[in-house]
Amino acid sequence: MRRLAIAVLGALFITSSAHAAHPGLPADLAAAAETYDQAQMNSDKAALERLLAPDYRLFNSGGQAQDKASFIADSVAPGFHMNPFHVEEPLEKVIGDTALLGGVATLSGTDGGKPFSARLRFMDVWAKREGRWVVVFTQATRVPTS
Repeated sequence: MRRLAIAVLGALFITSSAHAAHPGLPADLAAAAETYDQAQMNSDKAALERLLAPDYRLFNSGGQAQDKASFIADSVAPGFHMNPFHVEEPLEKVIGDTALLGGVATLSGTDGGKPFSARLRFMDVWAKREGRWVVVFTQATRVPTS
């Protein structure tokens, strides 16, 4: 289930008003995070191309490393769909032109047309490059079930 780990990308904060949901974040970062979440939910290739840095890397919950092209291919593959989700234990830190956005999410949807569900702890690293925020790195780890 290679694509399952892909679902953890992004700030994962689905809201109707990105800045209102993230009052401690710069408005442009909050908007980028919201757009990124929606791009993942809608398998929006163009938005993912814009929001992921050229040197993007994902260390997914299966222990594999993926690059930008691999992540996007999995995200827009036929039979892949991610349902809306809620982030628990959110973490948001902005350090100059770098931001850490993460938390825990229970993800579900279909992968290759087959249902999946996974509880993951994730961290996205964002960087402000050439005046806009992009995701440069993601780490995802499965949360053990009790």
